[in-house]
Parts: sequence; C-alpha cells; structure tokens
Amino acid sequence: MAACNNKEKVVFIMGSTGTGKTKLSIDLGSHFPSEIINADKIQVYKGLDIITNKILESERRGIPHHLLGIIEDPEFDFTTDHFCDQVIAVVEHITQQGNLPMIVGGSNTYLEFLVEHPTLEFRSKYDCCFLWLDVSLDVLFPYLDKRIDEMLEAGFVDEAREFYQPGADYSAGIRRAIGAPELDKYFKVENDVNVDEGCKRELLKGAIKRMKENTRTLAQGQLAKIHRLNDELGWELNRIDATKVFEAIANGSAYKSLWEEMVFKPTKEIVQSFLEG
Repeated sequence: MAACNNKEKVVFIMGSTGTGKTKLSIDLGSHFPSEIINADKIQVYKGLDIITNKILESERRGIPHHLLGIIEDPEFDFTTDHFCDQVIAVVEHITQQGNLPMIVGGSNTYLEFLVEHPTLEFRSKYDCCFLWLDVSLDVLFPYLDKRIDEMLEAGFVDEAREFYQPGADYSAGIRRAIGAPELDKYFKVENDVNVDEGCKRELLKGAIKRMKENTRTLAQGQLAKIHRLNDELGWELNRIDATKVFEAIANGSAYKSLWEEMVFKPTKEIVQSFLEG
C-alpha cells in the first residue's frame, strides 16, 4: 500500500508478552488486506509451539504469516542480521502484492535494529505506524501466571522434553525460550529411580515457579525497551491501553465488547488514518 510520498506503509504491533498482540494482528489483518511478519526471535524456530505461544493455523483466518517456525535447527543462532535480512525481503514481497505488512512481536531489540540501523535505511524506504498494546503490569502479571498454568495443562512439559539435551546451551537457539532452561534440573532426574518422587515433584514445581518469575521479568524488560523507543528515540508509538479488557478476563466478565471498543476500534481508526496519509 503506497503513500502519497511513494513510500510503502508498514505497521508494527508491539507490547509486552501476553498483551494480545497476536489477537490484534488477526483482527486488523481481517479488516485490511495484510500479511503478518513474526517479530518474536523464538517463534522463528520450529517446535515448542505451546511454550512459545505460536498461533495455530486454524486461528489465522487465512491471513498469510511469515517468519513463523522457519528455522529447523534448534541450535541455530538467529541474529538481528538474519532477522533484518528476512524481514526486508518479506516486506518487499508483501508490498509488491499490494498488501500491508504488519510486523508483530515482542523482540524489541530486533525491531530497533531494523528501524534504526543507518545502513538499512528502513525509515527512508517505508512509512511506519507503531501500535503499542499496553496492559498495566499489576493486571498483566496474574494473567501471565495463569497462562503458564494453562500451558502446563496443554502439555508443555512433554513438548519441552523433546528438546531436552544434557549439557545443552540455553543461551542460543530455541532453548532460550522460557521453560526450556527452567526444566533442565527436572529432566536430569526425571527417570532416575534413585531420586525420590516427591523430590521430582518439587523440582517440577520449582521450574514452573521460575517460569512465572522469568516471564514477569521478560514483560518488565520489554516494557522498559518500549518506553526507551518512544521516549528516547522518538518512535511516536500509538499507545492502546488494554488494561480494562484484562481486568474483565481476570474477573470472568464479558470482555469481547470491551476489546472491540477499547482496542480494536481505536487501532483500526489509527491504521485507517495512517493508510490515508
């Protein structure tokens, strides 16, 4: 979608983990002719779909998705350079089809590299609209804890076991995903008949507790980076406050109408205005 200055348009959907970026991208992608580019550095890997919260094919509403589960080698180090090379090629492909690229994810270091790196000249080539989906941390944290409990019920321990490897490097590749390092001690003794079953249960319980703590830390770090991009680098992010939606979810109240009014409607209007120049 071209602007009046002949620069193509690109929409970014940013926010801490668990704030609804994927849902918003699908809602917007169903309204505007769009294609979605994953900007989560762990979701680029194949596998760990539960732990990494990859969107299911059945939930994509036919919207093309890119950079999702494309790396098969779990130990491959997908760097910022790899990310930028892939994104730039995909953005060019999408715009050539006459569609709107939507770059969606929480790896803000990768996004900063893409937008700010002088040799890439991304800003000079594309008009950028930055959407920031925000949820107050005191509301978001209990939601993230509950999401991990739901992941446990969905089988994330079995999923992580497939990627367990004694002595594995948890600083690179897909094993950086929160959940893989935390379960290492449990998997080491899981099949050891000399280790008490109660001890094993405590190790698993401790792993889940650390997952929750590390997920909260991740959310805080992502939020700090977003503030830096907005306040120090002048990205002029369009902040959408979804806190009341998440409060409704926590209370077991109807939240879909709140999402429509407080999240989807205003972001739709922002994107429409952006596309009209």
